[in-house]
Amino acid sequence: MVNIEIDGKQVSVPKGSTIMDGAKQIGVYIPHFCYHKKLSIAANCRMCLVQVEKAPKPLPACATPVMDGMKVYTHSQQAVTAQKGVMEFLLINHPLDCPICDQGGECQLQDLAVGYGASGSRYTEAKRVVVNKNLGPLISTDMTRCIHCTRCVRFGQEIAGIMELGMAGRGEHSEILAFVGKTIDSELSGNVIDLCPVGALVSKPFRYSARTWELSRRKSISPHCGLGSNLVVQVKQNRVMRVLPRDNEAINECWLSDKDRFSYEGLNSEDRLTRPMIKREGQWFECDWQEALEFTAHSLQTVKQRHGAKSLAALGSAHSTSEELYLLQKLIRAMGSGNIDHRLRQSDFRADKNMLGVPWLGTSIADISQLKSALIIGSTLRKDHPLIAQRMRQAVKNGMKLNIVNPVDDDLLVKVAHKAIVSPVSITRVLAEILKAAAEIKGTELTDELKQLVNSINIPSTANAFAIASSLIENAPAAIYLGNVSQHHPDYSIIGLLADLIARITGASYGVLGESANSVGAYLAGAIPEISAISIAAKLNDTESGLTAAQMLQSDDDLAKERCKAFILMNVEPEFDTYDSYQALKTIKSSEFVVSLTAYKGNGKDYADVLLPITPFTETSGTYVNTEGKVQSFNGVVSPLGEARPAWKVLRVLANLLELEKFDYETAEQVREEIFPADVEINQYLNNKSKRYDTAIAINESHHVQRIGEIPIYQADPIVRRAESLQATHDATQPKAWMPAAMLEKLGITAGDQVRIKQGEGFVQLEAAQDEKLPVNCVRIAGAHPKTIALGALFGEIVLEKL
Repeated sequence: MVNIEIDGKQVSVPKGSTIMDGAKQIGVYIPHFCYHKKLSIAANCRMCLVQVEKAPKPLPACATPVMDGMKVYTHSQQAVTAQKGVMEFLLINHPLDCPICDQGGECQLQDLAVGYGASGSRYTEAKRVVVNKNLGPLISTDMTRCIHCTRCVRFGQEIAGIMELGMAGRGEHSEILAFVGKTIDSELSGNVIDLCPVGALVSKPFRYSARTWELSRRKSISPHCGLGSNLVVQVKQNRVMRVLPRDNEAINECWLSDKDRFSYEGLNSEDRLTRPMIKREGQWFECDWQEALEFTAHSLQTVKQRHGAKSLAALGSAHSTSEELYLLQKLIRAMGSGNIDHRLRQSDFRADKNMLGVPWLGTSIADISQLKSALIIGSTLRKDHPLIAQRMRQAVKNGMKLNIVNPVDDDLLVKVAHKAIVSPVSITRVLAEILKAAAEIKGTELTDELKQLVNSINIPSTANAFAIASSLIENAPAAIYLGNVSQHHPDYSIIGLLADLIARITGASYGVLGESANSVGAYLAGAIPEISAISIAAKLNDTESGLTAAQMLQSDDDLAKERCKAFILMNVEPEFDTYDSYQALKTIKSSEFVVSLTAYKGNGKDYADVLLPITPFTETSGTYVNTEGKVQSFNGVVSPLGEARPAWKVLRVLANLLELEKFDYETAEQVREEIFPADVEINQYLNNKSKRYDTAIAINESHHVQRIGEIPIYQADPIVRRAESLQATHDATQPKAWMPAAMLEKLGITAGDQVRIKQGEGFVQLEAAQDEKLPVNCVRIAGAHPKTIALGALFGEIVLEKL
């Protein structure tokens, strides 16, 4: 530690710290523009000049390292004169347009100009004007206002991992530019809006819609990816106008992904359902809540009487709150059925009977930054978990070895130590190779059970497998994570088992990157068919087990299909949110009764009999449990739109009409207390390990053309699908049939040709495109999109024909 004095106050700071660090520690404010706690030091704005004893001239506080005994004066005559001189230079070319600037009222330059600016300007020459740039549908520019702090440039290079902005020219001719003909396409791009200290970069969707002093600020939690980012939702006249990050170092730090930041547009979509609707004799009619709920209750009772309780099924979404999912499973179980699931994009449920607990991250989110080695299995990491990918990038900078096993070789914008890019069916083979290599490296430290398992795998050892295994063994702490592609994979149970065994042998932690905001909470609330001991809800219910989502929707078992005659859908659009959309729609349309609790009309009229308008996360209170098992509750920030009601209230009243017991809740807090009692420790339910191992693992191979069906970042949930600005981005372009050049040549297809793709009973027509980042015999076709829902399963064999 180094002892220094700032404005007469003594402070001890770590060696290598700057004057700015010391000042922050004792609460002394030093004006600045280019400095930011998460970015490298540029020292180019010079606004933080301070007087240091014995120094011949003022020094920049952000870039001056402390020395023992140093005396610093931040408000002396010399310091203030220097700061006022810098401010005068910064304002020379700055336009005097504060009244029309969108940054007005929350502008750092405006605030500091009050304290350090003069009442008039001595500059009489013509001011320079800079042409505005088109940076895409999310960021609006007014580059004449730019003061060249380079925060946006450094953010791209250091946090987003890609240099999309740079500074060209010198002196007065300096300009911040994107590359010629390019826009900013990073999934974290919106953070430059927060970083910009002036009005040069502002939010294009929010621009000119409200002033900062007109907005009320409310805390909330993101409903999208498994991270559970902390939000500040800004509201004007009962309408969400803007979403900003709320600092939480343990989760999202001070950043937000574009999905979290701009998806609020979907909350105000014209597609919002605002009144209950009933279908009678093929015609849709609006009605009041009493009629809609009585019709729903009567229809469910009729199906139950005709086919038995086992014919009732409920499908929820992990984007719903824990309270909503808890009441959904409680209602369906109280009616005598255990057919409830939230894992709609999962296709392999063989591991269910062996689960010891709820799948979770396996470490805290903050611990990712401390890892020395990591293996990511089956994940389009940047798009599925943008801020976890950002943490991985920072960890790699600090020496972490990143290893990948994946069917696509997407650029993670970071150095990858070892990677195996293989077809989906070959993932299990590669993991088996890594397991065998790890066993050989570790030697005799295996139990007899594991030795038997390893010996049963007739797989040759490869150099790549040894390199990945060595990386995990030699660099502790290490972690293995399963991404969304793994979770949707037809061999998810085998992938999970192999990953668990590799983790046990190498000493790494093992976890699952939660796909949705409430992936962990949905398990805890009991929204799965077999809750047994892994769910808190098991203590509160008669644990009636039932069918998984796959069995309810797409099982080949005729008996299972016969049993599901009525569906309760909550926050679910089956054509987009299921593993096999073709089969899901077919099953739901053939059922006798479907009630959809939804915030949007969507395509609900095609398959539902009743549409009940429920509120999105901003119009209800609730709880999400993020992928690390952190319970985060929030309140509604605006009143429900039209006659929409929180889903927990709708389910409570529906249960009352069905004359079910113990549904007398008055508030969401009462439901929350029942799910998460004060005396229950959540961590005891989190466990990725299995009860037992099958002694033989089948390693499948296929020589047929395979589909790789990942879910695009802006098609993942109902809210983001309706955010207009996000749908105009590069990441939301129309899906194509991507394949390597060798495959195009083999099939006699050229990039740009129209191809017909068949999968099972469904087929679609798409444009062929070339992508060398894919394995041979694989075609990458996005799921959850109107153009591809007819294909069905996200993985499996497909047939291509040139049109």
